Amino acid sequence: MTSPATPPRSPELLDRARSRLLIVDVQQKLVPHIHGADPMIAHCRKLIQGAALLGVPVFATEQYRQGLGETVPELAGLLPDRPDKLRFSGVEALGWAPAAEAEDERDQIVVAGIETHVCVLQTAFDLMSIGYQVFIPADAVASRKTRDWEFALKRLSDGGATVVTTESVLFEWSEAAGTPEFKEISRLVKE
Repeated sequence: MTSPATPPRSPELLDRARSRLLIVDVQQKLVPHIHGADPMIAHCRKLIQGAALLGVPVFATEQYRQGLGETVPELAGLLPDRPDKLRFSGVEALGWAPAAEAEDERDQIVVAGIETHVCVLQTAFDLMSIGYQVFIPADAVASRKTRDWEFALKRLSDGGATVVTTESVLFEWSEAAGTPEFKEISRLVKE
């Protein structure tokens, strides 16, 4: 007796083989002014750790490092190169080709960091304009003012980004329970 074939997954779901994680500008001199900075940093950390467990490449940027400092210590040790940028959008600093021309098939980008209404938003829209599917974990992005965060999430959603949560990202990347990876991800979301 043969087992039934696994049904195809929706292209709207995150797939670890198609994903990249981007952490935008979580920097020392900006964080003290950010509403909800501590939980946002904790969620970024979970995303980074989950990505590492599941083989999802992680990228990061820093906005005007000379003025805003480096990435916060809680994340800096977990992040690879963090190109410095002056443009609010991080696409140019990352040097990513349009999705259709990318060397790999990683066309889903999870974008987290600060500020939601400036660098996160502009990066997300630029990524979508070159063919990437963008996911914004609402609990892993923040702004100085709650109103800016709220309106940015609405604009991102209206503009084609998918607004999600950190936990939904991690479980979509995991795809199934009962694996050693799932146990680690489950532990992460409980922290």
